[in-house]
Amino acid sequence: MALSVAAGTETLQAMSFADVTADQDLIVGAVHHIYTVLSTIVFCVSIGSAGDVYELLILGHDQFGDADTQAHPMIIAKVVAVAGQTFVFNDKFSFNGFSSAAYTEPMSTNAEQATIAQQGGSVAQRYQIHPLDTAVITDVTVTFIDQNNA
Repeated sequence: MALSVAAGTETLQAMSFADVTADQDLIVGAVHHIYTVLSTIVFCVSIGSAGDVYELLILGHDQFGDADTQAHPMIIAKVVAVAGQTFVFNDKFSFNGFSSAAYTEPMSTNAEQATIAQQGGSVAQRYQIHPLDTAVITDVTVTFIDQNNA
């Protein structure tokens, strides 16, 4: 039996990515969805040199000032990569699947907050791993809940 992902459903999902060496979307948002990230596991296969880092980040609507430019990613974690070691990020957080309709940032009213929840914009938000050096090679698994409110 196929898993239903229709409107009004909530599904537990897991995605795995092997040998990541560049920006990799871990979750790509859909309009009227809310994603709750339960766990991100990153195994560092290799590095270029000591001090190499990678970031877990959200590319999306910045309610402070950048609207949908995605020019300033919201960094969730910045990790020094160590070959042969595993980093587990299991702090739970949620994000909307799509950006909000336009308003004048920064968000300062309940009406603007409602606009954010309505996800009336045109840009998908993304959860991503971003290695700051191409020599950093990682295996990544992310587990999350996808609430489809379409």
